[in-house]
This record gives sequence, structure tokens and C-alpha cells, in this order.
Amino acid sequence: MRILIVEDDDMIGESVVAGLESEDYAVDWVRDGNSALIALKTTPFSLVVLDLGLPGKDGLKVLQEMRARRMSTPVLVTTARDTVEDRIKGLDAGADDYLIKPYDLDELSARVRALLRRSAGRAEPLIVRGDLVIAPDTRKVTYRGKDVILSSKEYALLVALAEREGVVWSRTQLEEKLYNWDNTVGSNAIEVHIHHLRKKLSDGAIKTVRGVGYLLET
Repeated sequence: MRILIVEDDDMIGESVVAGLESEDYAVDWVRDGNSALIALKTTPFSLVVLDLGLPGKDGLKVLQEMRARRMSTPVLVTTARDTVEDRIKGLDAGADDYLIKPYDLDELSARVRALLRRSAGRAEPLIVRGDLVIAPDTRKVTYRGKDVILSSKEYALLVALAEREGVVWSRTQLEEKLYNWDNTVGSNAIEVHIHHLRKKLSDGAIKTVRGVGYLLET
């Protein structure tokens, strides 16, 4: 899953990016509101972690513009503004969750997982697709009752396929999910990851829909 961090504090931004990348998310980081809106126009993010106190255009205006443009991307607001009135303004503007600074990175990660789970239409913490079980909180994967060891990109690819059951993903869509702006993507990177996943799961676990993309077979 690909996440946009909008944060002008370098220390906070660096720690959040490092923490989320360690959990196999693809993370991009911008430092002002105008850059955030440009990024959201050009890149399909799964979630936005949005600070309110931004230079140029503050986070509340960014959030209002997102919702005015009918962008449904989940938004987790992080801010030092801790009054009830400020929280109400953020939630009424379209925020999906609110986290007061300073916050613990583990709590941030838990809220990110909850928002991604909700946006995928799941209430339960586990992703269960037939013989495949994924636990996003621990990143543990089992298939037919056996543990499966995956690389970070293999895991992220499998989660993307599993989150949207029955959806065919094109190679471009999967690349946008797995890689951030700093990554150079090889022309056959997705095919290589699919090949490895089939070896670790089964040949029939991921179906190729010719001329379209890939589908997780449950």
C-alpha cells in the first residue's frame, strides 16, 4: 500500500517515513499543502497522513479541497492542535481519524492499519482468502496452514491482490501500489514478484488475465 505523508517537520517526517517503510508500505513525503494536492492529483495513494500546521496552504484547506474534488482517500490528521473545537473542524472537513502530537509510532501504525482495513471494506483484522491468511499487524502469511516467508515487495504485492477480492490489477496499478517516487522500477519487476509468489504459494494462486493483469484466485 502506498501512503502520502504531509509534514513540514523534518524530524517527525523522517521518523514516520522510516517507521512505515519498515512495515512494507511504499511512502512518499511532501512538506507543504500545495505539494500535497499536486501529489494527490497525479498519484493514487491508499492513505494520507496529514499535518494541519503546514506552510503555504494549511492541512485543513488541503482536506477541504480533497473532499470538494470527491477524493475519497482516507485521511489521518496529525496535529498539535488539541482542542475539541479543532478536532471537530478536522472531522467535519472530512478527516477519517485524528492523532494528537506528540504520538507514538506504534499507535500511528495501528490507526493506519485500521483505516486501510476500513477502506477495503473489512471489519476483521485478518485478510482471509480461501487457504491464504494474512495478518497485517504482524505481516505473517500462511497458506494451506503453513507459514510463508516473503520479501517486503512480495508481501506488499500479495496484500494488494488480496485486499480487493475478485479485482484484476494491471501491472501499472501494482507498480503504483508498491513503489514510491524514489524507486526505479524495472520493466519486469512485477512479473518477477508474481513468479516468486507462485513458487512460494502455488502455481494457481495468482491468475494471469491476458492483456489485463493479475487476479488472486481464492
